[in-house]
Amino acid sequence: MSTEPAAAEDPGTAAAEGAESPGAEETAPPVPGTETVSEPERASAGPSEPDLDPEAELERGSEQVPSVEPVGEAAADEGVEDSEGSQDSEASQDSEGSEEAGGGAGAGAAGSGEAPALSEAEAEIAAQRELRERIEQRKASKEGPIEAGTKLSGTAADLLAAVRAVESGEKPVASAFREPEPARRRPAPAPVQEPVRPRPAEAAPAEESVAAVRAVLAEGGAPEALAAPTAAALGEGADEQLRADPWQLLRVGGVRPEQADGFARALLGPACGPDDERRGRAVTVWLLEQAALAGHTALDAAALTAALGQRAVPDPDAAVQSALAEGDALVFQDAFEGAETVPVQRSDDEREQEAAGGEETGGAEEPERPVRILIGLERYALAEESLADGLARIINSLPKEDDGAGPRDADWAAAAAQTSGSTAELIRAVGGHGLVLHSGGEAARAEPAALVSAAAALGLRVCAAAHSADGRRRLAQATGMQEAAVTVAGLLSGAQGPGRDADGALALDLLVVLDAQQLDVESAAMLVESLPDGARLVLSGDPATLWSAGPGRVFADLVAARCCPQVVSRTPDPGPIGELTSGIGIGELNQVEAPAKEVVLVPVRDAAEAIHRTVQLVADSVPRAIGVPAEHTQVITPGHGGAAGTRVLNAALKERLNPGPGRFGGFDPGDRVAHVPAPGRTTLGRVVRADAEGLHLECDGDPVLVRRERVEREVRHAWALTAHQAAGLRWPAVVVVLPGDAAQTLTRPWVYTAFSRGEQHLSVVQGVEQALPRAVVERLWKDRTTRLRTLLRPQVPSAAS
Repeated sequence: MSTEPAAAEDPGTAAAEGAESPGAEETAPPVPGTETVSEPERASAGPSEPDLDPEAELERGSEQVPSVEPVGEAAADEGVEDSEGSQDSEASQDSEGSEEAGGGAGAGAAGSGEAPALSEAEAEIAAQRELRERIEQRKASKEGPIEAGTKLSGTAADLLAAVRAVESGEKPVASAFREPEPARRRPAPAPVQEPVRPRPAEAAPAEESVAAVRAVLAEGGAPEALAAPTAAALGEGADEQLRADPWQLLRVGGVRPEQADGFARALLGPACGPDDERRGRAVTVWLLEQAALAGHTALDAAALTAALGQRAVPDPDAAVQSALAEGDALVFQDAFEGAETVPVQRSDDEREQEAAGGEETGGAEEPERPVRILIGLERYALAEESLADGLARIINSLPKEDDGAGPRDADWAAAAAQTSGSTAELIRAVGGHGLVLHSGGEAARAEPAALVSAAAALGLRVCAAAHSADGRRRLAQATGMQEAAVTVAGLLSGAQGPGRDADGALALDLLVVLDAQQLDVESAAMLVESLPDGARLVLSGDPATLWSAGPGRVFADLVAARCCPQVVSRTPDPGPIGELTSGIGIGELNQVEAPAKEVVLVPVRDAAEAIHRTVQLVADSVPRAIGVPAEHTQVITPGHGGAAGTRVLNAALKERLNPGPGRFGGFDPGDRVAHVPAPGRTTLGRVVRADAEGLHLECDGDPVLVRRERVEREVRHAWALTAHQAAGLRWPAVVVVLPGDAAQTLTRPWVYTAFSRGEQHLSVVQGVEQALPRAVVERLWKDRTTRLRTLLRPQVPSAAS
């Protein structure tokens, strides 16, 4: 990697990155759903406004894109009209394929309606000729006596059955000849366990409910802006709930315990205290929600009680037990991964009690496997359990070759023989297994694309899903099958893809999911539950990038569980950027040759210089030296706050690239923005205009309307993003900003993710000095507490071993 002076003419670049600062202190009302003219799916977007959710650092793109209407096959059934109205289906089949020129009234035209008109005499002759032919065919097919009525079908067969039922006394005459009621449409069968769905956009609460909550908030000194979010979060009777338990305010996004404490003191007066059982229970749930924002699906009981102690809860154990008793949280006892059984000593009193109860002690020592006690929210616990059940079903329900369903092993082998390397290995693995994992970098995306083409050629119903509109476009280009490329959100909503069958399952034989490391437990559970029995699932991802913004680490857990075949791509990413990121993925920060300035380093001394150089690169140097315009250059920085976070950078870039007074809630037409309708859901777009209804955006070619009251919470400038928000997206040029205050937050996955977003050019504004190579070599992922591997172990033998 070359190092060049920070000149205005030449774009500066380096191999530097930072980690998102999860500690950015942002408190804001919750982010409600938006009202959109359409539900597009697009790339992630970066927040820049002052009042953001604390979880905004973890938001990244994967939103809906314009719906793709499935290509319907306009097939008009060729009907055969019967002039007499008495010929059954068998007669129609007998006459099928006859090439008589005068088909007559009985034969009719084969759906075309263009046969020449026949005279009445000609039609009668043709009908008699056809009738004689059918009689002769039936006589020839009779080899012996047959039981009366066996050749009947349709209404005639039903009448004969009714007559026999009456003669035998099985049915009375009235019921036997009654016209049967039309069959009702069979509803889709409900699964054994209701699928866990992401929380939908909440409907606006009634105005009277909001007014009642506003009065309680005013009484407790809380801002009125929290009235609508509180009414939506607590539901019916929200004002009464707040009066009975003021700490319920913690269920509103952005509210912190100290703020809820102040509200409770104002309402309860002297009766309010830190030892209040209601406070301990509410803080417990709040901590579990914060853990979910950090990616955990559950928390170790010891870690949870320690955190409660830091929040001034006098009796953390009692607070946890209260939350469990009220059903606000669930407790799990999971065996440690790879733990051996250990002998457990029993006291004499315990042995005497067991003997008195008729239990056999079995010796002085009994083996027992050590377990860990986890506490989690029901929402994520059900999602993880549902995901494990669905994955086990996919692994175990692949149809056997002798069933005659789908391609045979020889067909898969022939398809693999037409390719080579890891592509052929992937096709062979999919031919023999229901679940396959595939890993690799950006260039390796060509391998699942080749699999999609091969599976479609074998006659399978196949679909490939990406997490963003940008990923979908690249996927469609690689496969050449526009209709087969969808986004995850579009597929689940039904706006894209093949739709669902009568049982509510996706009409698919093979589903390929790219960027699978971005799947959180809820999205993964929905996908797996939507697949029919016998369908195949391929999860393709890059294990070196950042994990999902939502809770869980689905792809990493499946890789560690070794419950299915894993195909590792041998296709390296090309060019200097590919060489640089490949080294980062294995913990090496190497210098690379960049003759065309594909990778350039711009050293800076402080945050002010970093901002100046960043604006200079985007507006002048990169367009002039590399040929990439400013609108196709993306800035990536470790966090939202700080001296060179997204807020500061977005303000500086707007002033240079699209100056204006911000007359529409801080926005002007032409601003690059991120639309964030809910945590973890962001889309990139531009401001079009504003009117009395709200702010009109264009996100990936589709119009989106954001109501006036939601603009401040849901729309942010997006010239600068965080790496989490940029994951899964690609731009022609990328400028990564690493200010000095980000040195402690950098990790290898963050650096890898940020550096690999550029296609042609990467500039690194470097202010962390030696913290960058240390982060690449030493700082791996921030671990997450999940239960997926534990849940898979008893259902999948290979996972247990």
